[in-house]
Amino acid sequence: MAAPEGSGSEGLGRGEEKPVTYYRLSEVEKRNSAKEIWLVIHGRVYDVTRFLNEHPGGEEVLLEQAGADASESFEDVGHSSDAREMLKQYYIGDVHPNDLKPEGGNKEPSKKDPCQSYWSYWIFPIIGAVLLGFLYRYFTSESRSS
Repeated sequence: MAAPEGSGSEGLGRGEEKPVTYYRLSEVEKRNSAKEIWLVIHGRVYDVTRFLNEHPGGEEVLLEQAGADASESFEDVGHSSDAREMLKQYYIGDVHPNDLKPEGGNKEPSKKDPCQSYWSYWIFPIIGAVLLGFLYRYFTSESRSS
C-alpha cells in the first residue's frame, strides 16, 4: 500500500518540506484501466487519468503504458519542455526505493556520453579506411617500381 514516508526536496516555502508518498510497483501495476491510469517515469509516479482524453497522441498511447514504467517510451517520443512541465501536475509520489533498479534505472534518464557512443560506431570504419588507403598506396607504388 501507499505510505507517506520521507520528505521531498521541494520546499513549500520558509524551510517547510512536503512529505513524499512512496508507492510499490505492484500497486502501480493495478492502476491500468481507463478508470485509473498510473505511470512511472524516472522513478516518479503519475496519475494521468484526468489527462487521458487530452493526450495529443491519443488515449491508446497512455493505456498501453498504464501501470508500468513508461520512462523509455516517454523519452523516445521526445516530449517538449512544456509537456515535462505539465507532467508535474499529475505527480502523486515516488516509486518505493526497494523497487528501484539497483543502478537507479528508474530514477534518472540514461547519462551515457553521446560522444562515446558516437565514436564506438565510427572508429572501426575510420581505422579500416585508413588501413586500406595505406595498403592501396603500398601496392600501387610497388607496381610502379617494378
